[in-house]
Amino acid sequence: MDDLVAKLKDLGFNTYEAKVYLALLKHHPATGYEISKESGVPQARAYDTLKALENSKVVVAIGDKPTTYMPITPSELLDRWERSFKGSINYLREALPSMSGDMVEPVINIRGEESIFTHARDMIDNAKKSLFLELWKEDADRLSDSLQGAVQRGVDLKIVGYDHLEFPFTEVYQHGLARTIENSLGGRWLILSADEKEGIVGNIPQGDRSPQAVYTRNPGIVLIIKELIVHDIFLLDVENNLQDQMEKVYGKNLMKLRQKILGDEPMVGGAH
Repeated sequence: MDDLVAKLKDLGFNTYEAKVYLALLKHHPATGYEISKESGVPQARAYDTLKALENSKVVVAIGDKPTTYMPITPSELLDRWERSFKGSINYLREALPSMSGDMVEPVINIRGEESIFTHARDMIDNAKKSLFLELWKEDADRLSDSLQGAVQRGVDLKIVGYDHLEFPFTEVYQHGLARTIENSLGGRWLILSADEKEGIVGNIPQGDRSPQAVYTRNPGIVLIIKELIVHDIFLLDVENNLQDQMEKVYGKNLMKLRQKILGDEPMVGGAH
C-alpha cells in the first residue's frame, strides 16, 4: 500500500488523496465516514479530500442522504494523466528552449573508472544514428553488450581498436601503436562520440592515479571529438593499404613524420 501511495504522489496526489482514492477502489460506493475508517484519514480531512477529488473529477458524488462516492477506474485515471503529461511535455519542449537564449553547453568532469564507463554505456544505449569510438582491448567487456545492442538497432558503429581489440559484430580499425601511446600517456584512453550530439574523452591511467574524463554536448567540442576519430580511421585505412609506400617515405611507424612534427618529444596522441 505504501508503494502505491508513493507512486500516486509522484503523479500529483497528496498523501490523503492517494489514501482516499485507494480506499474507494477497495470499497465503493462509500460514505465519507466509511472512507475515513477504511483509509485511516481523519474524518474531517476525508471530507475535504473527497471534495478536492470530486472537483478534479477523480471521484463522483451520489445522492445526499447520505452522500456516497464512487472512484473513476484506474485505467481512466492513468489515461487522463498520460494525456496531460504528454501535452505538458510537448508544450515545454517547444517553449523552454526559447527561454535559454544562447546558452553554452558545459564541459562536465567525470572521476572514477566505473563512472566513466557507466556514462559511456548510457551514451551507447541511447544512440540512434552513429557511434565513433576509440577503445582498448582491456576495456572491451565493459562496453561489448551495449555496442552489440547498438549495431542490432541499426546504429552506424565505427571503432578504432588498441591492443588487438576485436568484436564479432563489427569491423575494428586496428591501431598498431597501443603500447607506445599507453607508455606515453601513462595509461589508456576512451574516446566516444554519439549521434554527433555528445562526446566523452577519458584517461584510464596506470598506477594509483584517478581515472578522469570530460563529457559534453557542446557542438564544437563534439565535432572535434568525432573528427579526431574519423581522422584516425582515415590514416589507419590508408596505412593498411599503402604500408610499403608509406614506410619508404616516412619510415617504420611513420617515425620520420612524427619527428618532423613533434621533434624529439614523445608521442602523446593521435593515430600517428
